[in-house]
Amino acid sequence: MTVPISHLSPDILVVRFSAIGDILLTTPLLRAIRTRHPGARIAYLTKEQYVPLVSENPNVSEVFGIRDDQSLRDIAGTIRSVRYSHLLDLHGNLRTLGLRAIVRGPWRSFSKRRLERQVLIATKRDLYPADVPMAERYFEAAADLDVEPDGQPPDFFVTPEAEDAAEERLVGLGLGRGRALVAIAPGAAHATKCWPADGWIRLTRRLIGTGADVVILGGPDDVEPAKAIVAGVRGRISGGQERSVASAAGMLTLQESGAVLKRAAALISGDTGVMHMATGIGTPLVALFGPTVRQFGFFPYRADRSSVIELPLDCRPCSAQGGPSCPLGHHRCLRAIAPETVFEALTTVLA
Repeated sequence: MTVPISHLSPDILVVRFSAIGDILLTTPLLRAIRTRHPGARIAYLTKEQYVPLVSENPNVSEVFGIRDDQSLRDIAGTIRSVRYSHLLDLHGNLRTLGLRAIVRGPWRSFSKRRLERQVLIATKRDLYPADVPMAERYFEAAADLDVEPDGQPPDFFVTPEAEDAAEERLVGLGLGRGRALVAIAPGAAHATKCWPADGWIRLTRRLIGTGADVVILGGPDDVEPAKAIVAGVRGRISGGQERSVASAAGMLTLQESGAVLKRAAALISGDTGVMHMATGIGTPLVALFGPTVRQFGFFPYRADRSSVIELPLDCRPCSAQGGPSCPLGHHRCLRAIAPETVFEALTTVLA
């Protein structure tokens, strides 16, 4: 007897190569699929450096990690071992289009709203049909799976081993022993998304003045800027408070960074992947947005204890993802945000 395909648990492949925030924003869809189809096989294809973002997710059956130097044919060979009933392209770039041409099957994707985005950047006219966050746009690719958003934030699961390693690292830095811990993430992939260093220095001094410790998070590219912030803070405080701020930038794995966020009372960051890690962990959050806006879909998703600081400037948005310099030369969207404003937002979030 042949069982109708509609009665079988689906075999699903989700493709999202990068990056931190984009991957974590796919997790509400993974959760919805698992809830609607408990027996589904859900495989995830991403770059190997991002595997830890989903490897501990109970809604994922298996994760395929690919190297940057792997060819599309190599990647195709990796995923051809299963005849998937649903192939979800949640990246939608030239590389995934090439993969779809090699691996034939029931591919589905979603709209990136490119036209609306470009019109908003060029003319400041908002043609977006609705305020639909990116996490919910991904559901367009799974329309035939009968799923819908559950109104909950992204998921980021960390292991006990990562928590132990993070705690050991914090102890080594002299942070968090009997004092509240606040994490800051000053870096971003593009310079125009970065709040100036002096803002971070002044804010950190204010945080330390409350009796809290401050740890700086980030990747290898953030090591030197983080050192400069630490030096700037320590050069302006005294009375034994110098050890209240330290940088862990470039020292932690993704899992360990998540564990530090789990340990922290709050995170303050720009528009960056660490921000989405905090929403996935459930850490209270203050986010600073400059060149990008809510319509693009990447504001903190469904985070109850969060605040976004942005200025109502006529020049926003100026780009889709930020850039190396302000097109108008003033970078007012972030430079004009005062540390006092950020501190007040944090106080409100934690109240």
